[in-house]
Amino acid sequence: MPEGDTIFRAARALHRALEGREITHFDTVYPQLSRVDRDQPMVGRTVQRVSAVGKHLLMHLSGELILRSHMRMNGSWHIYRPGEKWRIPAYRMKITLETGAFVAVAFDVPIAEFETPSTLERSSPVGELGPDLSAKPFDEVEAHRRGRLNSEQNVADLILNQRVAAGAGNVFKSEVAFLCGIHPFRLVSSLSDDQLTAIIATSRRLLLGNQGSLNPRKTTASFNPREGLWVYGRSGKPCRKCGGRIRMERRGLHARSTYFCANCQQ
Repeated sequence: MPEGDTIFRAARALHRALEGREITHFDTVYPQLSRVDRDQPMVGRTVQRVSAVGKHLLMHLSGELILRSHMRMNGSWHIYRPGEKWRIPAYRMKITLETGAFVAVAFDVPIAEFETPSTLERSSPVGELGPDLSAKPFDEVEAHRRGRLNSEQNVADLILNQRVAAGAGNVFKSEVAFLCGIHPFRLVSSLSDDQLTAIIATSRRLLLGNQGSLNPRKTTASFNPREGLWVYGRSGKPCRKCGGRIRMERRGLHARSTYFCANCQQ
């Protein structure tokens, strides 16, 4: 699943291409979007801005209409010039939004809804999110409070819990726990306030640090791209700190992979 830094970069690219431009053509395979388009045509609207909140991408249009999309595991937005060949087969297209200068295409995006400012806050998943780790300013106090409300979760699940702090995904989950020296399956209730604060602060630091890069995600200080991550995807390999073997376990509702060093993360 794309993480908060990836969604941020996608929103930034779409914003740069589409801001202030009038929509000249709109197409979608989703009935819920088509129904709104029939009643409130997209053609003629202006793209005001594109932003990211957690893992949700929000395209704000004139007339107080917002296209909210979530990429889940395989979704992506592409930007093309009119007439340019798409890099992904057309049958995987879910949404096409054209302007005079650019064409934005959503491929394999499984969730897409039209919202208004009021429904976005009241009834959409966005309204349930915790503070956005990529936001400036960031409400660290509220994230800490929400973390304590989930004291029976383990650390790995807490980092993934978008209702505590929005943006971190499976890669950052393992990397944050390692950098904090905390075992990923330790209960939140056993953490000191300083440890919980460190988890939140490290999550934010890693997301912000990866927003500006188009290279593979990086959490170490190494200049070697093959040494960009501490533990994620390195099961059986030596720990970059102590030399012990990195372990991988699958736990939780979706049995997602978690990587850690049992020596460095007691």
